[in-house]
Amino acid sequence: MEKYIVHGGKRLEGSVRIGGAKNSILPVLAAVLLNKSDDEIVLKNVPYISDVIKMVEILRSLGVNVTWSGKNLTIYSRGVNNYSVNEVLMREMRSTIFLMGALLTRFGQVCISYPGGCAIGQRPIDLHLKGLTALGAQIREQHGYIYASSPRLTGGNIHLDYPSVGATENVMLASICARGITMIYNAAKEPEIVDLQNILNKMGGRVRGAGTDQIRIDGVSQLHGVEYTVIPDRVVAGTILMAAAATGGDVQLENVIPGHLEAVIAKLREAGVQIRAENDRLHILAPERLRAVEFVRTLPYPGFPTDLQAPMMALLCKARGTSMIIENVFDSRFKHVGELLRMGANIQVATDARTAVVKGVAQLTGAAVTAPDLRAGAALVIAGLSAEGKTTVDGLNHIDRGYENLDGYISQLGGNIERI
Repeated sequence: MEKYIVHGGKRLEGSVRIGGAKNSILPVLAAVLLNKSDDEIVLKNVPYISDVIKMVEILRSLGVNVTWSGKNLTIYSRGVNNYSVNEVLMREMRSTIFLMGALLTRFGQVCISYPGGCAIGQRPIDLHLKGLTALGAQIREQHGYIYASSPRLTGGNIHLDYPSVGATENVMLASICARGITMIYNAAKEPEIVDLQNILNKMGGRVRGAGTDQIRIDGVSQLHGVEYTVIPDRVVAGTILMAAAATGGDVQLENVIPGHLEAVIAKLREAGVQIRAENDRLHILAPERLRAVEFVRTLPYPGFPTDLQAPMMALLCKARGTSMIIENVFDSRFKHVGELLRMGANIQVATDARTAVVKGVAQLTGAAVTAPDLRAGAALVIAGLSAEGKTTVDGLNHIDRGYENLDGYISQLGGNIERI
């Protein structure tokens, strides 16, 4: 199995361009199933990561013609001929749940198994199923499979008990061609929701309100092809910002949307980092040693993103003072703590497993560590970059799910990292 070898002590400097967003492209790829016309769909700025590769494999298994060309995908979906998703592929990634709403719209029925993904606590899909039921779907669960059917979905009022990103997107995909009007209340506000709205509207849909807690979808009879550029990945951008901050770096990020990172930028500034935003660029200049921050609380957007909790913890391990991190979105998302402790960090996790107290140490020491999940893997790379000596990061299969060529980004900025 491949691993990263990271030699710490190098200050990150230079400029990098951020690629397309993992959390945006996956529901967008589900949306292509809604195009029954002969038109092609061209998606640009597509990240070449394992989750996308697996989603493309699923689409092909359903009868979609997909061609890669650099960072672009050309897609013909008229030939879709299957409403049942391969169980093995379904279990490899959680984002396949988006296919449920799209296939239900396309065929009036769908069969999937329960999705997989990173082991970061319970992520029930009950909100997805409640939303589809409210649109008129008949749902049956049996032997690990979920069956849903409806000749044609009908719009309705859906109030989400929690602003779930996945449930919001699934309901959007299911209701885009439903009869009448659908209102989603307490909808998630993430930028990826806006991106899905934008491509659906370019395909002929009638969606408005994405980015607020109320989304209205006026059902249309059909959708068509489109050329669309996926938004840049705010989590990758945040990860690089934190790697730069942890190494006292001087880095410019290009192809970013600064507004998507306001909560992250605020916490980095609190830690003593200088950040300047200009159009689609961010410039970060970090001091030799950061200050602790009083609290980091993960929350749904526009709060501090849970996907950047682990990288933030990694950079605070050497900050001057004590920081407290409160994980409000997922349980079991402190699995990286044990690996950071191996590197000399001083972290205590409360009995509720929701709060971690990070007391900054003068130095971390390189060690052999293993990534327990996607974002934790990125955190261990950041810790390795700021540590003394060599760090070996195993478990790259997790990191590859969401980071395209992470070692390439780091190397481009002068970091000492090698994939072997």
